[in-house]
Amino acid sequence: MNSFFGFGQSADIEIKLDGAETRKMAEMKTEDGKKERNLLYYDGESVSGKVNISLKKPGSRLEHQGVKIEFVGQIELYYDRGNHHEFTSLVKELARPGELSHNTSFEFEFNQVEKPYESYSGTNVRLRYFLRVTIVRRLSDITQEMNLLVHTLSSYPEMNNSIKMEVGIEDCLHIEFEYNKSKYHLKDVIVGKIYFLLVRIKIKHMEIAIIKRETTGSGPNTFNENETIAKYEIMDGAPVRGESIPIRVFLAGYDLTPTMRDINKKFSVRYHLNLVLVDEEERRYFKQQEITLWRKGERMRRPLQQQLMAQQTISQKNQQSSFPQSHPQGQPPEFAPAMQSTGAEPPSPQQSQSPMHEEAPEQLPPAKPSPQSHTRHQHTTATPQPKPQLEPPDEDVSTPKLPSPPTEPPTSIDSPEEEFVEAQAGSPSDEEEPEEEEQERVKPSPGVSQEPVPVAQ
Repeated sequence: MNSFFGFGQSADIEIKLDGAETRKMAEMKTEDGKKERNLLYYDGESVSGKVNISLKKPGSRLEHQGVKIEFVGQIELYYDRGNHHEFTSLVKELARPGELSHNTSFEFEFNQVEKPYESYSGTNVRLRYFLRVTIVRRLSDITQEMNLLVHTLSSYPEMNNSIKMEVGIEDCLHIEFEYNKSKYHLKDVIVGKIYFLLVRIKIKHMEIAIIKRETTGSGPNTFNENETIAKYEIMDGAPVRGESIPIRVFLAGYDLTPTMRDINKKFSVRYHLNLVLVDEEERRYFKQQEITLWRKGERMRRPLQQQLMAQQTISQKNQQSSFPQSHPQGQPPEFAPAMQSTGAEPPSPQQSQSPMHEEAPEQLPPAKPSPQSHTRHQHTTATPQPKPQLEPPDEDVSTPKLPSPPTEPPTSIDSPEEEFVEAQAGSPSDEEEPEEEEQERVKPSPGVSQEPVPVAQ
């Protein structure tokens, strides 16, 4: 800003905030409808940085009555532009009265600044936070402002009951509408349904809209301004009795703010769901229901999360290198299957707190051979005994047992069970030799008669 009438020394002021390169930015509409991006802060965060003052005329001195910086939060009503209502004002003196003979920098810090309200720009009112540097002079001050954005975070509401209401026109129309919640965060989804109890008028279509209602002033000087944020047609055609119409509205794609009630006794911002039915004669029947919007706290920032994941990866590599290298990947046998079964990345801090996670398949111990199968293999090599008892092929312990077949026969010819039966029938097993020896062993002597033995039924 130039000096009075352009005479004398003047200076340029630049404000640089600490951590501006990594701090998140957000957009907000200005008074002329354009969107402006500014640094984002939250309640309780400190605001610090540096003020650079550059003299326009080198070699010339700048006399001043002091240099100060202010952190201001104020409400501006567009119909009362002469009065700005400040609810936060912090001042720090950067320099006492004197002269500036060269370019100078001043550091500042507002520690843990209270920011009670969220930044807002509406139709008739604006709430904003800004930094203002002032070089006080006798005739005209040199000032520079820098806007900041503030978001207020809320926790999940303890009570969040559904909305259910029955409305209509007597003996003509009765409907029952229900919404799953009464409080939604700004990225939430509104889910509900409309149930028609009585329909005696010819309805052409039905729509639902999100309406923002801005109220400024008080008493006789109250001004209400309605703005339709979104509108959906949820039904086309005449409904019948007993019909149910589902509702699903996604809020993430719209420019919404949290619900604001009586902010510094100057303005309020509320949101309503407006259900409208239009009949064939273009008559409109509507019902409005207020909902509460709140801003949900964001998750952990990505750089910190990546840093934690990198630390976990390094620790796992150190653990692998501490095991003997005779095992694959430096893991002992009892740990190797578990590491192979889970190929996921190291869990983040949020994933570790989640109760649901993918479990690794349980590793079953290797099946130990039963004593019966062991004796059988010994029996094939040992001397034949007089009368060994043969076991049925189905109860053979040395062959793996298949799961019980389904109650219905398999439709496919190439089922795994039939392939197993064919393979079992075609390939010689270890039991054929004992069976042949048993047949030779049980041959009757020539003097014994071979009469059939009666079988008890």
